[in-house]
Amino acid sequence: MNLPANAQAALQAFSACAGWEQRARLLMQWGDQLAPLNDDERCEANRVEGCESQVWLLAEATAAHWQFRASSDARLLRGLLALLLVRVNGLTQAELTQLDLPGWFTQLGLARHLSPSRSNGLLAVLARMQQLLATANQGRTSH
Repeated sequence: MNLPANAQAALQAFSACAGWEQRARLLMQWGDQLAPLNDDERCEANRVEGCESQVWLLAEATAAHWQFRASSDARLLRGLLALLLVRVNGLTQAELTQLDLPGWFTQLGLARHLSPSRSNGLLAVLARMQQLLATANQGRTSH
């Protein structure tokens, strides 16, 4: 599967880092680039269950392609979300279901630095994405 251009840029940037300190700084810079969610979007209905930090996730399908937006109250987690979004945005549902996200974070050199709670949080975000996809499909088939 080809990487979206933003994901390729992320991979090149993180591959150039010499160690964890550089990666952590870069991660926070990526998080600072996330488009902020407004107060209405930071509601309970958009909150991801299973994360220690507050995380919100929104999804929207345009044609067959998905766009996700996310935010968190934790700076490092915002960086991880930004890297997740560059990997998933613009994909079709079939591509999303085949995606190896742990493999993506391994490619970026971040997987071994993720605490169990952060890894679980990312898995919770992925599970929430799958829920949103399933809900959208039910909505399409019920018409």
